Amino acid sequence: MRKYAVIYRSVLMENMQYVMNIFMGFISYFMFIFVFIHLWNYMYSSPGELISGYTREQMIWYTMITEMMWFGAGSGTVSRQAAKDIRSGNIAYLMNKPYHYTLYILAKHAGEWSIQLPMYAVLATVMGITMVGSLPDFHAITLLAVIPCIILGITINAVFKLCISLISFWIEDSNPFQWLYDKLLLIVGTIFPIEIFPAQMQPFLKLTPIYTVCYGPAKLIVDFDMGKCVEILVVQIIYLAAGCSLMFFIYGKGGKKLYVNGG
Repeated sequence: MRKYAVIYRSVLMENMQYVMNIFMGFISYFMFIFVFIHLWNYMYSSPGELISGYTREQMIWYTMITEMMWFGAGSGTVSRQAAKDIRSGNIAYLMNKPYHYTLYILAKHAGEWSIQLPMYAVLATVMGITMVGSLPDFHAITLLAVIPCIILGITINAVFKLCISLISFWIEDSNPFQWLYDKLLLIVGTIFPIEIFPAQMQPFLKLTPIYTVCYGPAKLIVDFDMGKCVEILVVQIIYLAAGCSLMFFIYGKGGKKLYVNGG
């Protein structure tokens, strides 16, 4: 694990040199949240009204938290670098390095979001307190339980996006599949919580990565429950194990295909 820690630290230090680039993304985040604050203010016509069990403050904070994760952990490393390396043939060189290629990509991604995510968290907190107000019944101590859920959610998302990139071993371009996955995750669970959708759909949505990637961590912040936290952590561990198994399987099959074809 030491070699992956070295990769993580090197990427972390590199990104610290370009902090100003991250600030440029703040503009997009601010505009997105500004629009949704006004949208939900319009939807909640009276104080104390509940929509799908959420107060106005909870709904807006939920959106800010999920978008914080979306912007703060967004990276082309897991969605584009692997596909680019495969298409260019650079993967044949990288596979012979003294590390596992997929873990190398995940370590790079972790080094990137470790800088970005805290910065977006500060921005989300400032915007939320000044434009919406503090989150009712929120206790800072709950972050000790929620932060591991956030980290696991980001990691699960990265693993599944990397799995999609790795299908470039067989197809020319995996970007359409990345687009479909991103839009599904954005609409179901990121912009809107699962409770917004019809009751018949909710059990199905809870069996998808959506439940573990964005909905779970945000739900725990706006409405913390220890039983729910344990449930989400267990599901996240299962999904992470399944995602990593799939990732190693696809990579192994792709590597064999590369060698058979003389790559």
